[in-house]
Amino acid sequence: MKVAYLMDSVSRKSAGLFEICRRLAQTSCNTDEITVLGMKDEHTNADINEWAPLRPKIFHIVGPRNFGYAPGYAQALASSAPDIVHVHGLWTYHSLAGYLWHCRTNRPLMYSAHGMLDPWALRNAQWKKRLVRALWEDAAHRRAACFHVNSEAEHLTLRRYGMRNPVCVIPNGIDLPERIQSLGFGAQDSELMSIARGRKVLLYLGRLHPKKNLVPLLRAWAAAEKSGVRSPDSKRWLLAIAGWSQGGYEGKLKRLANELGLSFLEVRGRQSTVRTQWSEEIAANTAATTDLTSVAFLGPQFGADKDACYRTCDAFILPSLSEGLPMTVLEAWAYGKPVLMTPECNLPEGLAVGAAVQIGTGSEEIAAGVKQLTEMDDDDRKAMGARGRALVAETFSWPRIGEQMRSVYEWVVGGGTAPETITLRQRRARR
Repeated sequence: MKVAYLMDSVSRKSAGLFEICRRLAQTSCNTDEITVLGMKDEHTNADINEWAPLRPKIFHIVGPRNFGYAPGYAQALASSAPDIVHVHGLWTYHSLAGYLWHCRTNRPLMYSAHGMLDPWALRNAQWKKRLVRALWEDAAHRRAACFHVNSEAEHLTLRRYGMRNPVCVIPNGIDLPERIQSLGFGAQDSELMSIARGRKVLLYLGRLHPKKNLVPLLRAWAAAEKSGVRSPDSKRWLLAIAGWSQGGYEGKLKRLANELGLSFLEVRGRQSTVRTQWSEEIAANTAATTDLTSVAFLGPQFGADKDACYRTCDAFILPSLSEGLPMTVLEAWAYGKPVLMTPECNLPEGLAVGAAVQIGTGSEEIAAGVKQLTEMDDDDRKAMGARGRALVAETFSWPRIGEQMRSVYEWVVGGGTAPETITLRQRRARR
């Protein structure tokens, strides 16, 4: 069985898809069974070795980056002669290439939407997506042999969207860090640790984008600051915001922090040099020491830097408006950290076992969750984190998920009894 993965980016530029697709490919197929195709971007050279032993084929984009047309992409797909094509993500050229391959060969096509058919996501750049749907995406979806979703909530979203195809519900996976790392040992030299200076840290890590709902988070944090964000041992908390900015969203957050009277620190590491920059308004009126910092903007964090963020923090928050199944929450649990998250994160398992506190998307609801978490004692927070780690070890391990995906590929190609992860649309009974 030969499988082709079609992607836009195969680097960190694709955010959570980088980790999801890479580990899914590595655990579901042997090296000689799979071909991975992706587009060249500014991070490809740095991240390509993470795919080992796989060797993705990379193509240069011609024309608008947001469409992602690459000469040679379709030809490479045809020459690899796969039995099944698995398209990861929608709306750009790689999805069209998969559909055209299917039309030529009549071989099975499979899609992973990765939350891109969520109502919130569909409203974003709505007219462009309507155009793409009319040109090819709707036709491609109708002919797909199977859709892959990573939560039951996403499955229901697809059905409401009108999908009649078979759907497999297989979650994202996680690799557990070493136990000594997950408990925080060895994190003393991290930038975040030096900024916190003994304070407890609430971490957000991910894309800085309106979908992540960080404006209400800052408003909630300002309200909590006024009432005194402290733990039972009277230690103040620091809000750390890590991630790469999309469309200038980080600048918007910093301007809001100024308006709310939140002292913030911007940290940018370049090799061994760390630069700190205070907002001009605050620097003019306040002694610029990290002891007074309420919010730290850490910038993009990858590899060892991301690992240090998780090891250093005391809790994690994701106030998102829309998610497929967020890798960052799974990562936080893997490091044994308690989590604040919205229902839109689609991880009810964590709420059921007591590994997370549910928050709403409004600033008052977020503030209430922050208050609940920060007023817990250390033992209670550690117990929450331990339950999260046990959950991901049992339910979200990559070897288990890779086996589940392989069984779906074999069923799509060869037929037979559908795996347990497959849900077939039931026909309505005639009256």
